[in-house]
Amino acid sequence: MNKTKIFKKILFVLPLFMLAGCEEFLSTEPDSTRATIDTPQQVSQLLTTAYPQGGYVVFAESMSDNVADKGIGEDDKTNRASFLFEEVEATVDEQDSPDQYWAECYRAISVANQALDIISKSSNPSQYDAQRGEALVARAYAHFMLVNFFSKFFDPSQPNTEPGVPYVTEPETVVLKKYERGTVSSVYQKIEQDLVEGLSLISDGSYTIPKYHFNRAAANAFAARFYLVKRDYPKVVQYANAVFPGSSIVDNLRPWNTTYSSLSPQELYNTYSRASQNANLMLVETASLFGRHVARYRFGMNFQKWQEISASENIINDSPGWSYPLYSQGDNNYLIPKLNEYFVRESVNAEIGQPYVMLPIFTAEEVLFNRAEANAFLGNTAASLADLNLFVSKRVGGYQPAKHTVTAASIRRFFGPVNLRDGIISTILSFKRVEFVQEGMRWFDLQRYALPVTHQTVNGGTLTVQANDPRRILQIPQSATLAGIEQNKR
Repeated sequence: MNKTKIFKKILFVLPLFMLAGCEEFLSTEPDSTRATIDTPQQVSQLLTTAYPQGGYVVFAESMSDNVADKGIGEDDKTNRASFLFEEVEATVDEQDSPDQYWAECYRAISVANQALDIISKSSNPSQYDAQRGEALVARAYAHFMLVNFFSKFFDPSQPNTEPGVPYVTEPETVVLKKYERGTVSSVYQKIEQDLVEGLSLISDGSYTIPKYHFNRAAANAFAARFYLVKRDYPKVVQYANAVFPGSSIVDNLRPWNTTYSSLSPQELYNTYSRASQNANLMLVETASLFGRHVARYRFGMNFQKWQEISASENIINDSPGWSYPLYSQGDNNYLIPKLNEYFVRESVNAEIGQPYVMLPIFTAEEVLFNRAEANAFLGNTAASLADLNLFVSKRVGGYQPAKHTVTAASIRRFFGPVNLRDGIISTILSFKRVEFVQEGMRWFDLQRYALPVTHQTVNGGTLTVQANDPRRILQIPQSATLAGIEQNKR
């Protein structure tokens, strides 16, 4: 185990129903000098901001079973309240809070709707097909993330008639417009409609840097994730296979046991979230302090928790261990160098500014796992095992194909006498847990499989939150009630 001590050192337009200064807004003269947006290139430029530039990692990771109470550490209100399954008392301008993420998602939706409105009024809408596709998929994604965090999680075996989130499809033209939440089911129907229509229109040729947008690979990865939640497994396989047409997905996985293994912590930070990495299908810039505090949060990953998370290496025959490099920042503060902070000064000579994290929101690894899970439920267990072994080939040190394998026997050795399908699903969830640690992804699997979460505090207290506990649903921000949006019941 490599233990090295390391040290590291908006533009924010909210939807109108979130604005507090209504009088100021209404008293402002229209800006007659504002540029007219009337070309596909200009709409593409507008759409660069149609993505939530707020982070979900802090609260998603803190609610999961990836964290422990270390007793001391960075006392961050979102980290603390999320671990304790309490409401985060924050405002829309507080980084990493659920309120900010809500506002950022609806800001992104507002931008997408503005682009769609411009396109609809064009004399030749067909010339904007690529931009329309991006706007529709971006709108679908923001609503998908909102409904998964702020509503009861979708269950395809249930009617899903619980309150959803407002699905906004028109630009806001009045202050404090009233919105209805609809149902979780209706929100999913609208997401699917936008996603399917938009994906068919997306063209990578319309982007300067495709990985900062919903390029075709990222849109197909989103579709695979969406249909996995819906348990429409044939479509999961269909869209996962479309992510890397004509090539092997294994060549696009992160090379943890080769190239990455020789990198220093700072080099890893500089590499992980770069557009040049094949594994990154889409990147979003998020205003976040996570890169600064990831190891030092009080409620974070300690060494005991890492041992629990990384135990999945024992599913692999003759495993020499995972190649993920574990580092520490002080006593019992552990991390894998992934999401680095970069600081943007307000001006060249300014001492103040904003910290950001570039977040990979879709990756080749997730696509691989989604395909493996879908194939397991379709009875294609051989295909699932093949995908799991592709993953292992990039993750264990000194990999030897004949020795280091995941087999039905190795799965049963680790999980006990389970049927092969269930054992494969457990293996996928365990591998995903270690792969995406400190990225917030574990929370979605806990929700999808309705798994209970138990958090223990240093004073001996135990908090177990079952799948149907309303505290697993983030509270609608108080400020949203100005638009008539009812909060979640507690």
